[in-house]
Amino acid sequence: MTWLKDRASFPVNEALRIVELSRATWFRWAENGGRKPTPQIHPPKSHYLLEAEKQAIVEFKRAHPEEGYRRLSFMMIDEKIAAVSPASVHRVLQEAGLSSRWTQPAGDAHRKGFIQPTRPHEQWHTDIAYINVAGTHYFFISVLDGFSRSIVHHEVRQGMETRDVEIVVERALEKLPAGSPRPRMISDNGPQYISWDFKAYLRDREVIHSRARANHPQSNGKLERFHGSLKRECVRREPLTGLEAARRTIAAYVEHYNTKRLHSALNYLTPWDYLQGAAHIQSRLMERRTLLDEARERRRQARRNVTIH
Repeated sequence: MTWLKDRASFPVNEALRIVELSRATWFRWAENGGRKPTPQIHPPKSHYLLEAEKQAIVEFKRAHPEEGYRRLSFMMIDEKIAAVSPASVHRVLQEAGLSSRWTQPAGDAHRKGFIQPTRPHEQWHTDIAYINVAGTHYFFISVLDGFSRSIVHHEVRQGMETRDVEIVVERALEKLPAGSPRPRMISDNGPQYISWDFKAYLRDREVIHSRARANHPQSNGKLERFHGSLKRECVRREPLTGLEAARRTIAAYVEHYNTKRLHSALNYLTPWDYLQGAAHIQSRLMERRTLLDEARERRRQARRNVTIH
């Protein structure tokens, strides 16, 4: 190329055409003084996950195949397995070929009906769900706290009359912390909830009753979503062979839901955490931030040690 350009007096473009060489390659070679180009080495970034962290994520997912990547991320932080962001967990699971669907973060896609509570036991929700037990329908009647999403009380009953609902609500009221004001009770417009007997019962207990508007299911959506989780994560997975077995299985799930299961609408904390109040919530969130910061610093130190050696 140099001979064609200097000795034969070929213009650069013509010489490049003859030897079938691109302009970019020629000028890069010329700028490098004719030396063989040295491949660029990109050192790992300090925030890149360590191999041990990636392996821990994969193993944790295999142990909890039913969980989405967001909940997995916060479960691993809380259990001090790996302090990694949800986005990083999603990326690792994709690279490993493990199922990890993108989920929309909880938000205000629509109005939630009633003004949202600001403390535990300010608003309660009650509803009834059908439970199929070995071909027989029973009735899951529950009371949910609107602030913490915890199930205050529940029963699997053989009937769904007004009296059945009153019994469940009464037992929930018995669990109300001493000195707490009476919660407002939110329900749909099922016949049990619009009956005169139920109205009289709540009036006697000094409980204000609010009913969802027709065709406005989001007013009681918190309990509807719980029913979906109960059926998806418990009822349809466990063989319910009889009424007593169903009661035991569902009671165990409710305990897990209240105290262990991380809730997307609660900053991936548990209903129990939210029952403890604002100071506890902030403490738990700060603990997670600290663990994430410490993990980033460990990665930075590990990459620095690799670079030095």
